[in-house]
Amino acid sequence: MAALLAAPSSLFAAGASDYAIGADVSFLASAEERGTVFKDEGVAKPGLEILKDNGYNWIRLRLFHTPSNSERFPLPNDLEYTIELAKKAHDLGFKFLLNFHYSDTWADPSKQFLPKAWEDLTHDELVEAVFTYTRDTIVAFREAGVMPDMVQNGNEITNGMLWPHGKLPENEDNFAELVQAGINGVDAGRGNLPRPKIMVQVESSGNKAKTKRFFDALFARGVDCDVLGQSYYPWWHGSPLDLRETLNFMATEYGKEVMVVEAAYCWRPTEYTEHPGPFPETPEGQREYLETVHEILLNVPNGLGTGIFWWEPMVHIRPGSTGGIGSRGMFDDEGNALPVMDVFNKWTRGKVPQDAAEGG
Repeated sequence: MAALLAAPSSLFAAGASDYAIGADVSFLASAEERGTVFKDEGVAKPGLEILKDNGYNWIRLRLFHTPSNSERFPLPNDLEYTIELAKKAHDLGFKFLLNFHYSDTWADPSKQFLPKAWEDLTHDELVEAVFTYTRDTIVAFREAGVMPDMVQNGNEITNGMLWPHGKLPENEDNFAELVQAGINGVDAGRGNLPRPKIMVQVESSGNKAKTKRFFDALFARGVDCDVLGQSYYPWWHGSPLDLRETLNFMATEYGKEVMVVEAAYCWRPTEYTEHPGPFPETPEGQREYLETVHEILLNVPNGLGTGIFWWEPMVHIRPGSTGGIGSRGMFDDEGNALPVMDVFNKWTRGKVPQDAAEGG
């Protein structure tokens, strides 16, 4: 990537401690409860400690309204589970991004299912339900001592949320009301604590025009936020040059922080079995991918590239399983950390502790 990128004029927008080196670890507690052991350089450790040892300073946790479950793929991400995992991360000094899906199951550009509890509501009743649910959830985190540092009201909402009420492009006004209801719920629930940063996440990182249409329409309806989030999976979203063009445009056009809030690449052949990818699907290719995305963020104009989150580095390892999200994780089939794990060490390590420097 040397020819693509110039040296960043400044390392981070507001100092290294404010640059989000993050991971979505929503499955981590479930994986460890099911017996998965994660190892770094051959030493077994709790997953959060491995991340902390390798420079990570943020976690992201998704929340389902009433998680749907199946024997094959249980979804543990209810309020109680999420609060407990947030507490473990808080005790280790992590900052915390809370990701409301506003669904009982996965919400993404291809599906945004209403929670069953909300299926019969009118639009106005749904707006009120989003507000109340968000407010009460934030109160629960606040009272547990793990107030989120950032909140996103909806997951990958390029095509809207809470379908059919907030489906885009046909329901722009309804959609904006639903997003604003979630933001208002955060404000109502935080009490006297500082307001978490508000993120809006889309997944059009390879499409500048689509990104512009979405944010222009949202902002024109009076909805505001602090951080613009993108997902970047090359097999869906395009090349690193596409990513670079879109992120730079977002920062220049809107003057807001920009993050890649979902990033991942496979360490074994999975997505690029018939066509070449931008990097080999190998452990070293996976590492090169993360290094490249990080460098692109460091070069976003005006220091507005402020973080990256890997999507699910730590999931339950099923013996003999290949493909799927396990191939996008940061650990091999024996639970050993892959080379991608230590990408950020050179960026976060520096000053020698004073007693060590003095030989004490």
